[in-house]
Amino acid sequence: MRKTLYTLAITTFMAGTVLVGCQNSSKKEEAAQDNVEDARENLDDAKEELTDARKVATQEEWETFKASTNATITQNEIRIAEMKASIKKTGKSIDEVYTKKIDDLERKNNEIKAKIQTYKNDTDSDWESFKQEYNRDMDELGKTLKNLTVDNK
Repeated sequence: MRKTLYTLAITTFMAGTVLVGCQNSSKKEEAAQDNVEDARENLDDAKEELTDARKVATQEEWETFKASTNATITQNEIRIAEMKASIKKTGKSIDEVYTKKIDDLERKNNEIKAKIQTYKNDTDSDWESFKQEYNRDMDELGKTLKNLTVDNK
């Protein structure tokens, strides 16, 4: 009888432990699922806020960039016009080569101006590549303008 009582007690204890353990695991699993869903929602909200913040910053940056660009393009147009005026005064035969170079500079300046006017400020990665390309083009144009006006005599 003692042996049966001990066996019954141990079996009851084990069954209780298993039931309590399973119940806790299922409750823990449900709580973990809820936490995962909440975390995903929070992550989605954070991504949305970050994207909105980037678009605003990029829009402000674009406006500043565009104003700066237009000022630089206007300065280039003035320098090109001055170079054309100085050619007309001299009337030398070398001026044909010089005029062709000035026309090339004017064409490049107009191409850059057209790029700025047609650019759509939509995506961040596109903006970064556009900005790099623009800066490279403007540096080349600036160097060419500077080198063209240097007198190598």
